[in-house]
Amino acid sequence: MIVDNSLVLAYLGDAIYEVYIRKYLISKGICKVNDLQKEAVKYVSAKSQSDFLEKMINDEFLTSDELIIVKRARNHKSHGSKSTDIVTYKRSTGLEALIGYLELKGDEGRILEIMKYIVGD
Repeated sequence: MIVDNSLVLAYLGDAIYEVYIRKYLISKGICKVNDLQKEAVKYVSAKSQSDFLEKMINDEFLTSDELIIVKRARNHKSHGSKSTDIVTYKRSTGLEALIGYLELKGDEGRILEIMKYIVGD
């Protein structure tokens, strides 16, 4: 089941991405919730996600099909965010949509590759 709505993919991708980051931080031995939250922001903020996506694009890490998903999500009409500029918001939405797409496609291996790229493992 693949959904064609970029914002629905981003909605799912946001949850998958955040769970991965939380598990990663816990695996690093961070045990205090306040510390976990501070570290998580380095990965889950719109700015961070936008930067990670831009680096993946510049490093040619994404496939052509993945770039199509990202671009479709970035170009989707959305309301933006009060906490960040529209370009940053759209880029972060693109990354989240890609993760959501891969989740629905059942490509956990590729999600893991992307997440390892992001966290530097």
